[in-house]
Amino acid sequence: MMKIWAVSNQKGGVGKTTSVVTLGGLLSSWGFRTLLVDLDPHGSLTSYFKMNPDQIEFSVYDLFRDASERKKNVNPENYVVKTEFDGLSVLPAATAIATLDRQVAQMGGMGLVIASALAKLKDDYDYAIIDSPPMLGVLMINALAACDHLIIPVLAEFLALKGLDRMVHTINMVFHSRKTPPRFTIVPTMYDKRTKAARESLAALLQQYPDNVWNSVIPVDTKVRDASRVGAPLSLFDPNAKAVEAYSELLELLLLDKAGDKSLANRA
Repeated sequence: MMKIWAVSNQKGGVGKTTSVVTLGGLLSSWGFRTLLVDLDPHGSLTSYFKMNPDQIEFSVYDLFRDASERKKNVNPENYVVKTEFDGLSVLPAATAIATLDRQVAQMGGMGLVIASALAKLKDDYDYAIIDSPPMLGVLMINALAACDHLIIPVLAEFLALKGLDRMVHTINMVFHSRKTPPRFTIVPTMYDKRTKAARESLAALLQQYPDNVWNSVIPVDTKVRDASRVGAPLSLFDPNAKAVEAYSELLELLLLDKAGDKSLANRA
């Protein structure tokens, strides 16, 4: 049975796409069939793999369009693009998905499009990771409704912590109607232990969300930028990078579905 993770935060620039690509690259290199889903109108995940969101022929947008037209026998695999990396595929975004929130009133019932599409692909992939947009709307709702586990990257800075409150409120609102709400794990990203502000922010984060913060960090790593420039997951571009070691540790815990447990404390 395919597991579905969503990576989401209502603040941009926190490392969402980097987290999706790096975790996806690690999963595929560890032998898991992995699908990355781009629900961000900016198309950062799509662009990462050298596809142009302005020109792509088939995308997530087509799934929503077909769902709105109540088309039968739609195969989401037709919109999936295999990357050059073994076991790693992408369901790309087109910039047109930015118009979905304006169209959704006419469409109706669009909150479970991605969940339905991934259900049809459950035998083709072991894991799906969704790159969610930074704003609350039909796309974020689809990501949250589809996932088994939510990953929230957060910068270790006080402004980011304030924005996290808004994201947690959104989670509680969207998950309220689910019988079994998915777990969520807060992941401190781009952490620089040399700065007092980062250390104090991390301490505040751990104090405020003790049950949900992963008690380790993703460090600042310039190799992340280098990997994105060539369009390769960091784990494949430089397996020895500092961030790869950290994401590997995170992934091991996510595979056990214990990434937010208090019992995993004292790893920072």
